[in-house]
Amino acid sequence: MIDLRKANDRGVGEHGWLSSRHTFSFAGYDDPAQRGFSDLLVINDDRVDPAEGFGTHPHRDMEILSYVLEGVLAHRDTLGHGSVIRPGDVQLMSAGSGIAHSEFNASPTEAVHFLQIWIQPARRGVRPRYQQTRFPVAEQRGRLRVIAAPDGRDGALVIGQDVVVYAGAFDAGDEATLNLLPDRAAYIHVARGAVRLNGIPMQVGDGAKLTDESRLAFTDGNAAEVLVFDLRGPGTTRSP
Repeated sequence: MIDLRKANDRGVGEHGWLSSRHTFSFAGYDDPAQRGFSDLLVINDDRVDPAEGFGTHPHRDMEILSYVLEGVLAHRDTLGHGSVIRPGDVQLMSAGSGIAHSEFNASPTEAVHFLQIWIQPARRGVRPRYQQTRFPVAEQRGRLRVIAAPDGRDGALVIGQDVVVYAGAFDAGDEATLNLLPDRAAYIHVARGAVRLNGIPMQVGDGAKLTDESRLAFTDGNAAEVLVFDLRGPGTTRSP
């Protein structure tokens, strides 16, 4: 089954310097039908004004991915890391027993557009970790490139949950497939452009929950950039 969620159905957060779209319930947006999916709890599609951002704030017991689409995002944390994240870079912060960080638009003139993704960890109270890796678009063109996995396969970020995250870029003529095991589910988020998922058209900002599907097929891309989350089946999940 494919449950399509259109971009305009997402929650909205407008805060002057921050314009956000919430795929799942977050902060002041609460939809009982959209309180995460399997271990995937948050996909926030954020646009931050120049030189603005999120001041130092704490997290714990969460796997937090930042995926920059446009602009530059500056990160600092209480583990001593300071970095700038650009398109093609993916950051993973495993908050574990506790970490505080800030995120600011590093440009004084241009907005930054990024996705922040929260995934429930398999274990609580672990030692916090920080990772950042660049995944060139050439490695995603016409295929699904693993960017996060528990075993860090193919140079991916090591995530503390039984989830595999893929990124793919598709134009006309590109095709890619992914087979799912019987006890798995998937979530698809279209970060740019347009694409067909198993023949169903999807546009930028659209998402889809997949259950009881054995195969995903991406075709007919138009400057598409897609994130795929291979997740535990909803019936197999439990709080850590």
